[in-house]
Amino acid sequence: MIDKILLAGFGGQGVLFMGKILAYAGMLDERQICWIPSYGPEMRGGTANCSVIISDDEIHSTVLECADAGIVLNQPAYDKFLPFIKPGGTLVVNGSIVDSTMARADIELVNVPAGELATELGNHSLANMICLGALLSRLKTTNLASVERAIDEVVGKKKPQLRDTNLSAIQVGLQY
Repeated sequence: MIDKILLAGFGGQGVLFMGKILAYAGMLDERQICWIPSYGPEMRGGTANCSVIISDDEIHSTVLECADAGIVLNQPAYDKFLPFIKPGGTLVVNGSIVDSTMARADIELVNVPAGELATELGNHSLANMICLGALLSRLKTTNLASVERAIDEVVGKKKPQLRDTNLSAIQVGLQY
């Protein structure tokens, strides 16, 4: 089994964090992983994207030409990366700020009002984790338990107060 995942948005939206959590979850499950971040020179507001490959077998190429799944958190990311989702794949969209009316019929588009849901949780910066939760049930190589362990390792030790907040946001996303 293999999942090729594309994540994109503005810098500061937690794109690279989502990728790191997915890669770490795959690593904890003793799978082969590849995490390649890409970001502009700006600290916040510039573009950011990353690819994550999680596989049961050796990964022969780190180049992600066509993704099985993806998350886009803003309009420029949607416009740029929509063609990179393979037919039959899944794209989770932050419907709070992305107009996804020009969708493709050959993919599953999951439109999540992540911004509004994050605000209801009391922290607008949780939109990324809500979208991650929405994607999680559609992946073959990782699951909620693995992501929870990854969050414990990555967030729990440095900022334990954010552990439960992130997990709550993922649960909200799982409902989609």
